[in-house]
Amino acid sequence: MSNQQKEIQFGWFLPTAGDGKYVGVAPERKPTLDYLIQVAQAAEHAGFGFVLIPTGGACMDAWVVGSAVMSHTKTLRPLVAVRPGLTAPVLAARMAAALDILSEGRAMINVVTGSSVQDLEELGDPLAHAHDERYERAREYLEVMTRAWTQSGGLSASEFTRSNIGSDPERQQPFVGKYYQFQRPVSTPLTVQKPYPPFYLGGSSPIAKRVAVEYADTFLMWGEPHAWIQEQIKEIESIRAEYRAEKGIDRPLRYGLRAQVLVRDTEEEAWAAAWELISKVSPEAIEQAQRQFAQTDATNQRRQNELREQSRNDRFVVGPNLWTGLSLVRSGGAILIVGTAEQVTDRLLEYAELGVSTFILSGYPHLEEAEIFGREALPLFRKKWAQKQQS
Repeated sequence: MSNQQKEIQFGWFLPTAGDGKYVGVAPERKPTLDYLIQVAQAAEHAGFGFVLIPTGGACMDAWVVGSAVMSHTKTLRPLVAVRPGLTAPVLAARMAAALDILSEGRAMINVVTGSSVQDLEELGDPLAHAHDERYERAREYLEVMTRAWTQSGGLSASEFTRSNIGSDPERQQPFVGKYYQFQRPVSTPLTVQKPYPPFYLGGSSPIAKRVAVEYADTFLMWGEPHAWIQEQIKEIESIRAEYRAEKGIDRPLRYGLRAQVLVRDTEEEAWAAAWELISKVSPEAIEQAQRQFAQTDATNQRRQNELREQSRNDRFVVGPNLWTGLSLVRSGGAILIVGTAEQVTDRLLEYAELGVSTFILSGYPHLEEAEIFGREALPLFRKKWAQKQQS
């Protein structure tokens, strides 16, 4: 398919809630500035193009961390989270523009409509329990953000003067929605990337996929068996076709996959290391995590729950080198690709052949696993992918 011709991008993950060798217990390493910079620099050295910086009540703020690691790396791109409804969209556009300028065009935006219901309640989100409405709000939010960038003529001389928007009427279109209004161009720094930094957006519900088709540059999926990913891509391609027929617009869209990786010299070593990751978590912690996961309104988390339960009697194996054991205590993209560098590479290649062109990976601890994957698997993947393109 056409996605096979796209450059495959690799990102890593910054453990802003702490790090360590074990999952489901208190982290052994605190998310200090020194450590997060160390992980970011290791990821850059390993060959990763960007880092996902998470958001939520357990994490250090993504924008603050992104600004810090950006100033200590040269090519690594910070993928920071914007939370529609929790900050004003024009303010978010100004923040992203500043990050893009100061990083010399490296900023990337991850649109997070949900997180946990508990986190949304703590943040005072009036739509904490309204899943589809959050995506409707996100649609308007992204519309205002993009207008703030594209209709801006740059910063004004002062806060009391209007931005120079030029004479192009296309840059002077107001917007009035249910949640937001954009009545006139605003004073916003001009982004280095044109027309603006790329958006990542995930979610497995129909409305999430529709908003991604309308605004995202990369639609991000959590790791699932290859057949499930193939079905998701098929569904969103159908939505893209509908949007094209309705609007006459054919927006390009990349497909991304969020997963964990564990590479060892032998498959036996890899599986032993996988089980070691959850060896210290208590039955009580697992039970508590299961209760919390069951309360989610996020479709992608429900799919992770379903996948875990389907594989429980098979020691959480859902396919060759695919393991859901981490999802006992870890939310989000918890599927672990386990094996030798050759095996892990082959599983990633299979995803790429389905149309996935961006991988966001992580492993425990994130410092050492970034180094291992960058040394053992990443060069092998690139070699094999290049060979496939030539055949």
